[in-house]
Amino acid sequence: MAAGLLNSEIETLAHLVTGEMKMRLRPMLAGVVALALAPLGAMADPVSVPAGSLTLTADLALPVGAGPFPVVVALHGCNGMRGGGGRPLNARHRDWNARLLAAGFAVLALDSFSARGITEVCTLKTRPITPRDRAGDVAAALAWLAARADVDAGRLVLLGWSHGGSTVLRSVSPGALGAAPKPALAIAYYPGCSPFLPQAAWKPTVPLTILMGALDDWTPAAPCRDLAAHAGIRYVEYPGAYHAFDAPNLPVRVRTGLGLPKDGQAHVGTDPAARAASLVEVMALLAPLATRKAP
Repeated sequence: MAAGLLNSEIETLAHLVTGEMKMRLRPMLAGVVALALAPLGAMADPVSVPAGSLTLTADLALPVGAGPFPVVVALHGCNGMRGGGGRPLNARHRDWNARLLAAGFAVLALDSFSARGITEVCTLKTRPITPRDRAGDVAAALAWLAARADVDAGRLVLLGWSHGGSTVLRSVSPGALGAAPKPALAIAYYPGCSPFLPQAAWKPTVPLTILMGALDDWTPAAPCRDLAAHAGIRYVEYPGAYHAFDAPNLPVRVRTGLGLPKDGQAHVGTDPAARAASLVEVMALLAPLATRKAP
């Protein structure tokens, strides 16, 4: 099953990757093939990240070899990074761990919920944690990473999905990270962009890319499209794709009982073409950081 899914995905990627980008991504794709059938959950170790009065839990996965490594800070969505309880990392995080490790990146999957006694916030109209709160978690994580000898503090990346994508936007807002190291790059999958639109002068403090599904009816594309136009953000929109289009193998369905959509429901699920194209996009963005070594 896993091998069949991998072969299908590689075939899709082969059609999308051409020319110079193919040369840049060839080592990464080869590494993905090597790791694809490995037990993905076994690559990460639990760590504790001090964040003010809280001690956050996180999973840290390190690539093979000697550091210092570039690090991707992975920011979960409203379901949490484990889908509730003490479960393993969810499928999206496991999938990205394998890809990023193969490309030479360490991955810190940061859990903003467990230390606060939160399981999920998708179904809540009034949420006990906001992207602004989580930006403080991000600052703490970046400072914690920068203090490690096996981390290159000049090659830190933020990567978030939905609520985590909104956290990325909040984290790259002016002044949000305080004295913490500034990431080199930030990538947000289907964030909520509406809160930033009234701030006419808002611009991200680091290079930011937003990846959206054109048919997203949970966090609609239009506000992010408008924000990108006036804030100079790289914006990529995938036709026909819904929320969670990059999930590894999630059949499209209507999710009900949600707190924020007006009617309490939204479409979620994998769009194979959008998923494959977004993987190419993200890995191309990361490639220069993967190959540049610390001084």
